[in-house]
Amino acid sequence: MTPAQYDAWYDTPRGRWIADTEYRLVRSLLDLQPGDTVLDVGCGTGWFTRRVAADGAQVVGLDLDAQALEFAREHCSGNTSYVRGDATALPFADASFDAVLSVTALCFVEQWPRALAEIVRVSRRRFVLGLLNRHSLLWLDKGRQGGIGAYRGAHWHTRAEIDHALRVLPVRDVQYRHGVFLPSGSWIARALERALPARLPLGSFLAVAGEVAR
Repeated sequence: MTPAQYDAWYDTPRGRWIADTEYRLVRSLLDLQPGDTVLDVGCGTGWFTRRVAADGAQVVGLDLDAQALEFAREHCSGNTSYVRGDATALPFADASFDAVLSVTALCFVEQWPRALAEIVRVSRRRFVLGLLNRHSLLWLDKGRQGGIGAYRGAHWHTRAEIDHALRVLPVRDVQYRHGVFLPSGSWIARALERALPARLPLGSFLAVAGEVAR
């Protein structure tokens, strides 16, 4: 799949609904302030990077995929920039950004606890993660036995292992939210999404946020 084909999924009805649902959760947890600087780790083609920038932040997107970054640069706005780099060794000084974001990227990083530590290190105030939830209908459909399609090789996280990884990091006030309970995008899925509380731990999208204690 080319970067253009990947990004075009966000323009499909189901893709747009899923992405909008995920971004609403992420945005509510980011607590952006005017002029904030944000790092998007594992930005891919930059879809979420562009959304955060449209909300007024100065955003840097980071990814290892050179082709994805080329696409992202071709579609960037005035307050975004992109850097090629490794999530497990971020090329930034401590506390370089007001907030750090990573959406379904750590699921494809083998040493994800190390990447999580790097995210906390370069954040001045806050971090938000979007992860694939092991306890979800999507995992039952797409994640078992190594995963299928775009989910092949993905790690599906649990709250328990995130709690364990965060225990050794300087963070506080950790929050968990869930979304995309039925990933079909049907009218039933959309109705349930509005009715079910984000604290119900069964959504396929697991959002984790916390404050950095400095």
